[in-house]
Amino acid sequence: MRHVFLDHQSTTPVLPEVFEAMRPYFIEIFGNPSSLHQHGLRVRDAIANARSQFAALINAESADDILFVSGGTEAVNLAVKGVAYANQRKGNHIVVSETEHPSVLSSLEFLEKQGFVTSKVKVNPIGWTDPAEIRAAITDKTTLICVHYANHDIGTIQSIAEIGTIATEKGIPFFVDAVASAGWLPIDVQTMGISLLSLTPHRFYGPKGVGVLYRNRRARLVGVQHGGVQEGGRRAGTENVPSIVGGGLAAEIALREMPIRIAHTAKLQKRLWDGLKNSIPYIKLNGPEPGPQRISTNLNISTEFIEGEGQLLLCDMNGIAVASGSSCVSKSLKISHVLAAIGLDHALAQGNIIMTLGKDNTEEDVDYVVESFQKIVQKLRGMSPMWDEFERGIIDSVIKPAGRGKSFSEHAAAVSGKAAH
Repeated sequence: MRHVFLDHQSTTPVLPEVFEAMRPYFIEIFGNPSSLHQHGLRVRDAIANARSQFAALINAESADDILFVSGGTEAVNLAVKGVAYANQRKGNHIVVSETEHPSVLSSLEFLEKQGFVTSKVKVNPIGWTDPAEIRAAITDKTTLICVHYANHDIGTIQSIAEIGTIATEKGIPFFVDAVASAGWLPIDVQTMGISLLSLTPHRFYGPKGVGVLYRNRRARLVGVQHGGVQEGGRRAGTENVPSIVGGGLAAEIALREMPIRIAHTAKLQKRLWDGLKNSIPYIKLNGPEPGPQRISTNLNISTEFIEGEGQLLLCDMNGIAVASGSSCVSKSLKISHVLAAIGLDHALAQGNIIMTLGKDNTEEDVDYVVESFQKIVQKLRGMSPMWDEFERGIIDSVIKPAGRGKSFSEHAAAVSGKAAH
């Protein structure tokens, strides 16, 4: 049985050269960077080098604008809460896209309990946030704008530079969550008008356990974790030196190899989607078509009349690793708020899985996935009461309605209403 990893959105393997770069910092160069002796100085030099490598990845003005934290989620929390608290005398209003990652939305929910006000800007059917809608949501109390670069769920690329221009014009800090896109899309924080940006190297062949927050020195930010003076007093706690060193090298390699990686995954993305849609009826791509509006690694698909959990489990049994919803919320088995935001039918949202490509996937991998997934869908539909009712004309397709019956969602609602009575 072939083994194909198509869950690179959740994590990626560490490059061998990255692992080797980390190794000495576990055993030989083990000092605490806060120590004043030679052991600490050697480690501080290594961290400084990593700051420069991450700064180069996103074209930061200075390596000093790079802050190290424990991961992407902490970077988001520090950005959102840290800016909100630092500017609360100016105002308490935050503008955000409704399809942000749960770490952003949960941070905002926390702030709302403390009197902050959030305006969630809606997206269009492919998950794109209109910069004009962002502008319209701004008030004289707005102190932060939050819009991700590429969506973690459906891969939609946002118009960051245009939103950055609006934020600069209004003098409002602009935070971009780039955890799903850094290392896979070119980022220039200076030309894009980005004040703060989060990323993590384990999404582009670096280690877990470290996150990066870029902060433009003009953006006011207060720490939300206390007990030490590390990272300029903005993030207390001893730095994860091996992961910082490895992450810095992964960032350097990602910058160098980015054009090749993008071209490779874009080719596979098109081959995968063409193969799936041509061999499986009643299947839908969520988000933009492969091309300039969609990150090259992501395919989010809904297969009608079967559930995503069953697809995921049978894929795994066939050696194919995929995801069902965001890796941070998939255990809850809830419908993705992103799919709800783009207006996807409830039944299609339940039949959703995410396939994300990496630099080491091959055309042979893609062809195996297409062939295997076709059989998986046939097997699951053969056991599905929904498919049986569709074939008997009781319910209709949402993807290709023929007008011969109710959609599954309408049928389920009718059945539920009768049961209630």
